Amino acid sequence: MTFSDYMLAPREDHRGWKTPNEASRILFLLVLVAVSIWAWPLAEGMIYMWATLVLLVSTPILTLSWIILSYASQNRSSRKLTPAVGKLKPK
Repeated sequence: MTFSDYMLAPREDHRGWKTPNEASRILFLLVLVAVSIWAWPLAEGMIYMWATLVLLVSTPILTLSWIILSYASQNRSSRKLTPAVGKLKPK
């Protein structure tokens, strides 16, 4: 499996639902950290204004990025979310 397949393959949880891929999870964290750092000086220490800026700016960035990632991850076979998913419990 290539690095791009690892990052872009949807993850299947214990119910069989496809959850976001690794690239989406990493993107979420990177965007929140970057926007948080950018917004702090603009908010001038006001927590409410900082949180509002983070939500207002990160939402469209994440939406567009996740749409692009969903197109990139089409036609990839899903992977298990963790190695424990799908293993039978001993009786």
